[in-house]
Amino acid sequence: MAAEAAALDAADPLARHRDAFVGAESALVYFDGNSLGRPPRATAERLSRFVTDEWGGRLIRGWDEAWMQLPFAIGDRIGAIALGAASGQTVIGDSTTVLLYKLLRAALDAQSAADPDRVEIVVGRDDFPTDRYLVEGIAAERGARVVWVDVDTSRGVDADLLRAAVGPRTAVVLLSHVSYRSGYLADGPGLTAIAHEAGALVLWDLCHSAGSVPMDLDAWGADLAVGCTYKYLNGGPGSPAFAYVASRHQHRLVQPVQGWMGAADVFSMGPVYRPADGMRRFLSGTPPVLAMIAMQDTLDLLEDAGIAAVRTKSVALTDFAIRVADGILSPLGVRLASPRDAAERGGHVTLSHPAMRAVTAQLWRDDVIPDYRDPHGLRIGLSPLSTSFIETLTGLRAVAEAVRAES
Repeated sequence: MAAEAAALDAADPLARHRDAFVGAESALVYFDGNSLGRPPRATAERLSRFVTDEWGGRLIRGWDEAWMQLPFAIGDRIGAIALGAASGQTVIGDSTTVLLYKLLRAALDAQSAADPDRVEIVVGRDDFPTDRYLVEGIAAERGARVVWVDVDTSRGVDADLLRAAVGPRTAVVLLSHVSYRSGYLADGPGLTAIAHEAGALVLWDLCHSAGSVPMDLDAWGADLAVGCTYKYLNGGPGSPAFAYVASRHQHRLVQPVQGWMGAADVFSMGPVYRPADGMRRFLSGTPPVLAMIAMQDTLDLLEDAGIAAVRTKSVALTDFAIRVADGILSPLGVRLASPRDAAERGGHVTLSHPAMRAVTAQLWRDDVIPDYRDPHGLRIGLSPLSTSFIETLTGLRAVAEAVRAES
């Protein structure tokens, strides 16, 4: 396997980007780029320059000169490079949780206002906890009903499951494009079409796909989407999320957190809130300028590489990881808890064994960094721009050693 890994690295057209990331030259194996991406080296210089030149040099003038438009400028870049979204539909804003709340609540209210019978929110029972908790909370606030979709934890919501869940009472469907647990890659255009046939709006959670899996939200006919920027977009710990609202919906959605930055005339300080046109209406408070500038270096890299090439490398990495796991981990009782078909798999692979919680703790002590997800799942997150095939093999060999020690 070592010879194969070396050959794959030698033939990898994206290998030149690995040196762009802090720590990539070290012996540490990083299997958690799907939770927090490595920082680009250029980001340190960008942040330092911002502090001295823009913040320190321009001071409050920076708002008029650039900062007020940053949420839209960077949002449009994400839309163009990673989402398949035309300009004017994507904005950087709050945390993933807050943006999901805003868009889900706005969509439910709009649907129920148009048809009072539409009071159901459909969500997968194995979606990320924030998604499920928000659905329950909004349903309680608005007198709506939650329709749970039960899924195999090694997969996610597919066409048959969604068809069985939606109907004339469905207002909104919340779906994960890539399942946080299994890495299952949902059929974006297919599931969107099924929801639309039932008269529902779809809110896509793109947290585990943005920057790793190509998508074409406009071509899907997507309604709404939210994603984080600290995973494959390498924006840094807690970097703000993005929101996508298709232009056809922007005028009729009223987001529930009314703040001064979402007003039609931000600096009029008027006595009555009037929402702005376009994506500004989905902002609330002052944009987190420092927190959004770091991701621009990864956007430069993604633009240079092309999202299609990133996906090709991602598939090659996860295919390789599965072959290695079949060879050295399956004999130890480890099973694959992700789709084997690359067309149904995002950028990470989950391996299941009863000892994986203890295995993860041992690996962290040994500078091999995956993460753990119940039940018994070790997630191998392979970030295409910064992860090599040799690093993948080295890490999986360490997993095998730790499983033997804990078994």
